[in-house]
Amino acid sequence: MPVLRDLIDIITMKSDRPMRRLLAYYGIVAIVVLALAYFFPDAIRRISAKGLGEVSEGPTVLTDALNGSGVTTSPFGPGSLADISVTTILILIGALVLMLPVTWVYMSARAVPGHNQNVVQTLIILPLVVAGIVFLVQNSLALAFSLAGVVGAVRFRTTLRDTRDLVYIFLSIVIGFAAGVQSLAVGALISIVFNLVLLVTWRYDYGRNVLTPTASSQWAGPLHTLASPTGEQQIPDRDLILSLTPEKADALAERFERVRDKLGKKKKKPRFDSVLTVTTDNVPDAQRQIEEVLERMTKRWALDEVVTNTGKPSEIYYLTRLKKSIPRDVLLTAIHENADGIIESADLETGEPLADREATRA
Repeated sequence: MPVLRDLIDIITMKSDRPMRRLLAYYGIVAIVVLALAYFFPDAIRRISAKGLGEVSEGPTVLTDALNGSGVTTSPFGPGSLADISVTTILILIGALVLMLPVTWVYMSARAVPGHNQNVVQTLIILPLVVAGIVFLVQNSLALAFSLAGVVGAVRFRTTLRDTRDLVYIFLSIVIGFAAGVQSLAVGALISIVFNLVLLVTWRYDYGRNVLTPTASSQWAGPLHTLASPTGEQQIPDRDLILSLTPEKADALAERFERVRDKLGKKKKKPRFDSVLTVTTDNVPDAQRQIEEVLERMTKRWALDEVVTNTGKPSEIYYLTRLKKSIPRDVLLTAIHENADGIIESADLETGEPLADREATRA
């Protein structure tokens, strides 16, 4: 769909933010639907707002066997074969249009990189199948019981890595049902609200436990054991040999070399005692403003890593060692004031509590 992608790029000025691209997509769909409703009002009304309780007018292709009605023979007109064919095509296209943005959100709004391609393809195909099934059986009691018997005889077994994938599957079924009963307006509202809520919760990391241990506390024990002097609690070399491949050992050696370069020459105290984490949408300007403050208020600092995110603020990590006269809150306040709204959040994680805890244990 290069044309649609190019059109979204024009509207969003080539922005990579999922929220902007999602709103642009729904805006394009709304314009197309309004144009079709103007020229073909009956067709759009028939597939968008028919509802669950309304029964089809005129003859249908598949009717309840108990009524004894046959198959329609009229090629044109309401309830004819041509009319039903057009309706079927429209509801399948409508289901596909509503599920496309759901797949985009599924692929982009994830806490960890990567996604299951099989789930993405299922999200596209499943609502089409469900819509076709519902469209066939919605007015036939005999077909409904026949379908229940067929489905009951088939067992589907699959394992999803992420429990949230199941929510997407349920949503695709809902969209399929909405298309099958010719209530795409309801399906459109469900799709829009679902995508917006999901993007907002992903964007602001909603639900994260504030009591979750920090990275330093999680790694303090293993690193202390690994790097402890000869004697108690040192990991034997044989355990490392059994747990590491040559490639992993080389990668680990490279990381320790980078750490050694930042630590400098052999000293009793580490050169850095805290990590400054900053989130921002403007990395170059934020770095310049932050580093001005770090020059004034820290003994030393070093840029550790810049993590660029799509659709979320980027993250900047600094290794720092504060001056004794500068408390943590004073540094954070100065960073916010100097940044002048460029940064979204700043946090300083210090290693002093860990050192105090180790001293208490000793």
